[in-house]
Amino acid sequence: MFDTVTRAILSNENEVETTGRGLRGKLNKVVLAYSGGLDTSVIVPWLRENYGCEVVCFTADVGQGLQELEGLEEKAKASGACQLVVKDLKEEFVRDFIYPCLRAGAIYERKYLLGTSMARPVIAKAMVDVAKEVGADAVCHGCTGKGNDQVRFELTFFALNPYLNVVAPWREWDITGREDAIEYAQKHNVPVPVTKKSIYSRDRNLWHLSHEGDILEDPANEPNKDMFMMSVDPEDAPNAPEYIEIGIVSGLPVSLNGKELSPATLLSKLNEIGGRHGIGRIDMVENRLVGMKSRGVYETPGGTILFAAARELESLTLDRESIQEKDRLALKYAELVYAGRWFDPLRESMDAFMEHISKTTTGSVTLKLYKGSVNVTSRKSPYSLYREDISSFENGEIYNQADAGGFIRLYGLPIRVRAMLEKDD
Repeated sequence: MFDTVTRAILSNENEVETTGRGLRGKLNKVVLAYSGGLDTSVIVPWLRENYGCEVVCFTADVGQGLQELEGLEEKAKASGACQLVVKDLKEEFVRDFIYPCLRAGAIYERKYLLGTSMARPVIAKAMVDVAKEVGADAVCHGCTGKGNDQVRFELTFFALNPYLNVVAPWREWDITGREDAIEYAQKHNVPVPVTKKSIYSRDRNLWHLSHEGDILEDPANEPNKDMFMMSVDPEDAPNAPEYIEIGIVSGLPVSLNGKELSPATLLSKLNEIGGRHGIGRIDMVENRLVGMKSRGVYETPGGTILFAAARELESLTLDRESIQEKDRLALKYAELVYAGRWFDPLRESMDAFMEHISKTTTGSVTLKLYKGSVNVTSRKSPYSLYREDISSFENGEIYNQADAGGFIRLYGLPIRVRAMLEKDD
């Protein structure tokens, strides 16, 4: 939809003087992470009033859908922004953020495939770039003071430009809810978005769709069937299974059913296929970074398929010790990503390990999709460590079954010694 960078210079009927000091201080120009919703629309005049600054609205296209990007220029202009910048980050998001996590096998607390956690640093990185391009001295986000995203944005800002000022309105202003925000918008002649307010708090990108709030706040409640948007109910999925083949090179997906595709295109197609079969629904209670527990429901159809394919191919190409160590590090890798430490030297160093350990994870995996399940039916790799002549129950030249007796006696020696001690007692 957009070029790599699309800019619209906006004239504004409600132009106010921004050369003086605001109520809370003075900034020259602020880049705001902008969605066009009520909160970010209100932040624009709030920044101008409180910091006497120009506001550059920035929107990242990370696959949230065209409907989320429509009318942004008009909304930004009406809110009082001086400029709108839109960047298409979908390929970068999948290639440089999602695929490294996939290769690492990073899953937070056994279930969460890190959809929002991976998106925030790519957005924040782009904001730092835009701040440099437009000469801004500050960046701003609309995250609340109770969630993880404020940490993810700000740690990225710190890592990439520690001299930028960071403004977080939800930690400063007196607005406490939707009605306060509407009142503030009307007071400053900002049109209130007329979109229907969802009962759920959602975050969508090319990797996943998350749902929080309303009845989900009670972990005892089953989600409503009509809540889901990326996937059909497994009960309503086709009665016939679908087989797909994923091609992987050095731990990274490259093709679907023999056709090479760009990272974002491949993921988009898998979302469509997986969603059709009810793949990738997760309901979990997670531990937020800020200390509280929260319940979320996630739809990650394409991601669930890719994780299954990568894991199955590794079963051929990695030895026992490598798999165990990789799995151990994957837990820490996921924790770092969840906590917003994408640009932490530890994660970058661990990523170098993951890249090296996965260099032979090349081949193809065929998966069977059926009513919410993903099952492997075929694994192939030119670097497979599986040898049929060794694994066969028949005797071969390499593996002599008689050798197992001595191995077992040595391997079980500590157990025998302890048992002898207890018998003697």
